[in-house]
Amino acid sequence: MKRKFFKKSDSSTIAFHLMLFLPVLFLFVFSYLPIFGLIMVFQDYQPGLGFFKSSWVGLDNFKVIFQMPDFLPALRNTLVIALGKIILNAAIPIVFALMLNEVRIKFLKSWVQTVTYLPYFLSWIVIAGILTEFLTTGNTANDSGVLNNLLINIGVIKEPINFLGDKNLFPWTMILSDVWKNFGYNSIVYLAALTGIDSSLYEAASIDGANRWKQTLHVTIPGIMPIIVLMTVLSIGGILSAGFDQIFNLYSPAVYSTGDIIDTLVYRLGLVNSQFSLSAAVGFFKSIVSGLLILISYKMADRYAGYRVF
Repeated sequence: MKRKFFKKSDSSTIAFHLMLFLPVLFLFVFSYLPIFGLIMVFQDYQPGLGFFKSSWVGLDNFKVIFQMPDFLPALRNTLVIALGKIILNAAIPIVFALMLNEVRIKFLKSWVQTVTYLPYFLSWIVIAGILTEFLTTGNTANDSGVLNNLLINIGVIKEPINFLGDKNLFPWTMILSDVWKNFGYNSIVYLAALTGIDSSLYEAASIDGANRWKQTLHVTIPGIMPIIVLMTVLSIGGILSAGFDQIFNLYSPAVYSTGDIIDTLVYRLGLVNSQFSLSAAVGFFKSIVSGLLILISYKMADRYAGYRVF
């Protein structure tokens, strides 16, 4: 008897495959096809000559970018801002989830969740407009932003602070605004982990005389520790992605020394200055380092949290 290796597809299966066609096409056109453009990393690429006629320069583009005065500051700024985001985006959602888990009024809990989740679904263009109005520095206290007015009225400061124009404050403004935008949504995974803790553990701790704080310290936190480790370790792979959308919409030449990151440097080199090969070389360097960090993070997740991709 001849064995049939392929079953005849029914109409529902065909419909599912047709639904996948456009996403697969999108992925191919915007993710796989551009890989061919990496050839310009090793060329002195000229748009008029194209990929096949531009002269080859080998690794010279990498020598140039490592000697550029803007590259090392951009790399440093990327690491500082990204590390700040990783640390606070791990700590604050955990604290928020623990506090929200203690709320027993369902209406209040749902309302707080909705309000804190909302900023996550707004684009950085919208958030940038809100932050610009909120943090703006006027000529007088009356025409300054909401935050400056508040700080002046309660006596914390005497003059408005330029949060978006001060090079020392700009990285912190980026870190804290990113945390504000994402902490509500990031807390979802920790709230889900809290529901998985066995309630009998709390009952046993209560019988032993543990108050609510000790129950949190000895039952709740150890119960969600694998998720904390997993989320923190997996975020290491994005350490060179400090948030292009956010910083591009909020930075200015006045804060380039502390606010310019690798992604904004790539943008200026490629689209503003038309130095396509150098721009591609910086982006390729970031991709290689990020790829290695992702592999390391998965190894760490497997070792410390039991999370395995393959």
